[in-house]
Amino acid sequence: MAVSMELTKEYGYVVLALVAYAFLNFWMSFQVGKARRKYKVFYPTMYAIESENKDAKLFNCVQRGHQNSLEMMPLFFATLLVGGLQHPVIAAGLGVFYAVARFFYFKGYATGVPDNRLKIGGLNFLAIFGLIICTASFGINLVLRESI
Repeated sequence: MAVSMELTKEYGYVVLALVAYAFLNFWMSFQVGKARRKYKVFYPTMYAIESENKDAKLFNCVQRGHQNSLEMMPLFFATLLVGGLQHPVIAAGLGVFYAVARFFYFKGYATGVPDNRLKIGGLNFLAIFGLIICTASFGINLVLRESI
């Protein structure tokens, strides 16, 4: 049985939370580019090697901060967009919270001390968990829905 639904105007906040994260991702990519020039790690090298570059750890921490954000992006986008169908305001709030926490995750990682990524940035996992709950709620409601 097909289910049709209308997007509420509040779903626009979900879309804007996604756009905010897209801008954050661009900013992180520019930071990696600056670190490449500063620490002399040129393309296509993904990570610096400590035996060849005295600043390898500093560069690698900047690179990992961005790379980890890219690794989490599909989960974030999917749970934000799907969970937001039923819970747009909650999902949008969690999406903005996630983006802010990811900023601090990146900034902490970029210090060259990997544990610094979790000081404030570790809160991004709470946001993702909340988005997973929103998405699960939507899925459960679809399964339990009576015929329309």
